[in-house]
Amino acid sequence: MSDLLAGKTAVVTGGANGIGAGIVRVLAEAGAARGVVLDLEAALGRAPVPAGWAEVPVDLRDDDSTAGAFAQAQATLGAIDVLVAAAGIVPLWTGVGSLELEEWDEVFRVNVRGVLTSVRGALPAMPDDGAVVVIASQNAWRGNPNLASYVASKHAVLGLVRSAALELGPRGIRVNAIAPGSVATDAYRSRLARREAEGGAAVDEALARDARTTALHRLATVDDVANGVLFLASRLSSGVTGHLLPVGAGVA
Repeated sequence: MSDLLAGKTAVVTGGANGIGAGIVRVLAEAGAARGVVLDLEAALGRAPVPAGWAEVPVDLRDDDSTAGAFAQAQATLGAIDVLVAAAGIVPLWTGVGSLELEEWDEVFRVNVRGVLTSVRGALPAMPDDGAVVVIASQNAWRGNPNLASYVASKHAVLGLVRSAALELGPRGIRVNAIAPGSVATDAYRSRLARREAEGGAAVDEALARDARTTALHRLATVDDVANGVLFLASRLSSGVTGHLLPVGAGVA
């Protein structure tokens, strides 16, 4: 697969760690020799950046920061062939009766508005055969107790992806989304650890429970998700747009 993205450039938001860093690595291995990682300044440098890739700080909560970061990415790369919108936040578990409206707004500002402004930022530099891949979630089609703001934001992202696919399709630009299931990243383990501290299941027990709910009886991995992104970003999916690809080891 080392030539699937040969000669292509890529921009990955949230690419400094976790799933985003795995996506950067896989895209580079597939031939995207030039790219830009966009993430919070505090996050940059957490994962090694492939040769030929640059890091640019961005705060997706700030429209000016986002516009400036994409202008810098365009100046660095010229064209942006692939945009992967992987940045997002997951709030603490909170029931709808206790959910602060400020938290709701913050989640939507990053998870929905941040995706929109990222797509808008990339479009002026995207050729007519470009590809946009958004990291959604299994919560783009299913609910989750005590996580209403996140679930609602991912439902909104799916609507954005489907609408953008119809709008940009005449230009040949494909817009798709990935729906990861539970992935045992450091961030997910930290959230489970907080739940354990509040009286919930132990982290390893919770991960094992999650694994038992999948058809493959294992959790999806960072590489599973990154390979799904590669498929949607490459010529292998040239006839696919407006689609949500679940990558959760068979989550029901």
